[in-house]
Amino acid sequence: MRSIPSQSAQPSRLMHRETARPAVSSVVRTGLPGDPFTPAAARRFARAALDEWADTVPLDLTVADDAVLVVSELVTNAVVHAGTAVELVVRLAEDAEDAPAAVVVEVSDHHPTRTVAGRDPAGTAHGGGLHLVAAVCECWGVTYRPGLKTVWARVPLDGRGPGPHHPPGQPGRRPVVPFAPDSTAEAAVGHPYDEDDTDTDRDWDGRSALSFLAESSELLAGQLDEDMVAALAGQLLVPRVAHWSALWLDPEGTGPVAGTGPRPGGVWHIDESATERLRNALSKEAPQVPDPTRTGAVPVPWPYDADTETGSALAYPLVAGGRGLGTLMIGRRGPHPVPSGVTTLVEDFARRVALAIGAARRYARQATISRVLQRGLLPSQVARIPGVDSHVVYEPSDDSVAGGDFYDIFPAGGTGDRWGFMLGDVQGSGPEAAVVTGLARPWLRLLAREEHQVGEVLDRLNGLLLDDATEAAEAAALMAAAAGGQDVPDRPQPRFLSLLYGEITPLGADGGARCTVACAGHPLPLLLRPDGTVRQVAEPQILLGVVGDVAYESHTFDMKPGDTLLCVTDGVTERRSGGRMFDDGDGLERALADCAGLTAEQTADRIRQAVHAFGDAPVGDDLALLVLQARRPGEG
Repeated sequence: MRSIPSQSAQPSRLMHRETARPAVSSVVRTGLPGDPFTPAAARRFARAALDEWADTVPLDLTVADDAVLVVSELVTNAVVHAGTAVELVVRLAEDAEDAPAAVVVEVSDHHPTRTVAGRDPAGTAHGGGLHLVAAVCECWGVTYRPGLKTVWARVPLDGRGPGPHHPPGQPGRRPVVPFAPDSTAEAAVGHPYDEDDTDTDRDWDGRSALSFLAESSELLAGQLDEDMVAALAGQLLVPRVAHWSALWLDPEGTGPVAGTGPRPGGVWHIDESATERLRNALSKEAPQVPDPTRTGAVPVPWPYDADTETGSALAYPLVAGGRGLGTLMIGRRGPHPVPSGVTTLVEDFARRVALAIGAARRYARQATISRVLQRGLLPSQVARIPGVDSHVVYEPSDDSVAGGDFYDIFPAGGTGDRWGFMLGDVQGSGPEAAVVTGLARPWLRLLAREEHQVGEVLDRLNGLLLDDATEAAEAAALMAAAAGGQDVPDRPQPRFLSLLYGEITPLGADGGARCTVACAGHPLPLLLRPDGTVRQVAEPQILLGVVGDVAYESHTFDMKPGDTLLCVTDGVTERRSGGRMFDDGDGLERALADCAGLTAEQTADRIRQAVHAFGDAPVGDDLALLVLQARRPGEG
């Protein structure tokens, strides 16, 4: 488990304020021995207190579940790593000026000289539980006192911690009701160990259970794909805990969806040759549980014929944030019921699996949203210009669809004889850069279609960027004033933009084109003649979005048949190899001169290869090239 630094902030001095809560704080405390049964006892203690408070405080089911999970994780951490008696305090903290009302959990042990454990270099399987605490809490920390170490965590009553929550009126908001298994469940689950229990099952009632849960937490916390979580869950359970296991994943969304239902997430058997038989036996439907949003073991029918094999099977609803995410099922062969120690262990394990699935789904949703939004930053296709071949190379520096560079080729006027092209690079990265990209490209298209000259297009775009930056700064100032002068996170960044914008008009049957370009803080475009000569065809000018009192100038030139225009971003010119850059000593011009006689596509690919080959390290910036080539008469 990673080391946790002490934090100077106190639990009552954090975060924002929400609706008023009761002015009286309720507190319960208990002392527990440092043995393997302590986490379960702590959960029961906390659940009873939350159930009592639910009569007077509108406790969200999500908040109650998160608080019990935090109690379990912190107490388990104390028992495993301190080994001393544990003091547990659970209290309702009232709404304060700078902190929302919350359930505060404090777990103290008497081994203060030992910090919260870090990763064991020998590979000991523990750690990861506090990843879950961080995922569901508003904040947490460690306080050291003489002879005492306290780990505390706040679960806000408004449900606005990092973990999942439901707004009022949404599914999952209801009073806390403790789960009480019926007599049938008691019979299937079994009772504390009898004398004929195996040594293996006795081990699960000891410290090995805590180690298993700690190992599971660490492994599950790093998975961002729900199918990988399901596969890992089966591998952890079989054969260590059960003879076989299966997992079903519920579809996302709320309400019934026609033709959809739980899908199998995987089947695992201690005997690999029996896996297919088990899969067929379980393929009809997922196990039915009375309430898929309530945790706990539910006895289900043994999937095999009693004549061939007997055993006990239990299903565990996978619940996170008050929502059912799926069902975990385990089976153990033999005439005996599943021991209560194993049942409790798998119930704790199922909570961790549910949280990991929930986290994986949130990541998948965010990744999907990000991809969709990024695709909108770039054109779905570029226009074809009569008499001019074009080719674009676009390589973001990371795995994203779109980076800080952008491009476009589009019809620029209503007469159909003029086309615009652009290649830009936004200052910065991340969402702020995406905002500028999302503004600049459509603004340029609109300005070009209003018949403005090339220089005027940049003038107006510059004014729009400055106006937008001013509005963003004013909004940030209002937010800071509303926050009482405190610093506001995610302040808007300066919105600078380098851009090469041009318009091209084909000259007719004789071939060639007339081109007008303007360059604002961007690498200058290069024109390659068929004889291999290269020259710059624009003048450097200031970035867009920096100052308002500027008039951008454009430059016009003719492209004869066979001429090639190369436009690049600084990911090309500033590609590094040690202390040198690709464009040092006119390196880009020399590379382009070697492309005489090549097509537009071949030229773009030749330059791209030269940039990649220039240094040993991977390209560290977005790389974008736009090549335009005037066709010779009779070509194309």
